[in-house]
Amino acid sequence: MTTKARIDLTAGDLGARLSKRFAALGLGVTQSALPRSTQELVMLRASQINGCGFCVDLHTKEAAAAGESALRLHLVAAWRHSTVFTEAERAALALAEEGTRLADAQQGVSDATWQEVREHYDEEQAAALVYLVAVINAANRLSVIAHHRGGSYEPGMFAQLQS
Repeated sequence: MTTKARIDLTAGDLGARLSKRFAALGLGVTQSALPRSTQELVMLRASQINGCGFCVDLHTKEAAAAGESALRLHLVAAWRHSTVFTEAERAALALAEEGTRLADAQQGVSDATWQEVREHYDEEQAAALVYLVAVINAANRLSVIAHHRGGSYEPGMFAQLQS
């Protein structure tokens, strides 16, 4: 298995335009009222499910750099069997899982999960969560298809895209 990316999705005129627009969509979510720690946990969980090594690397390191504990980061994959997440975080993680595994569920996101989300998040935060799940799943697919590998990400590498 090669460690080199198949394609640079930011190269050329089209790649530059699309990656800038994609980054802007993500920036809209990261600047929302949804807690940053919740955002990182959701992005990490979806990335784990999708097997995106680059995104797991990125979100683990960004969360740690922002002060997230190693214990919580290690337990994201087993959040249902852990005591270190709040009820609000658990609702967000359930939405991330169900929204990522759409093909595995007959009904997509369950009414019970959506009800939990709405008990903990207002309209704007719930919208941010939905967009976040969609954006991270798209990012995972881009990275997996392009063959981006985890291990070399440094926190803040993409800060210039957020300005």
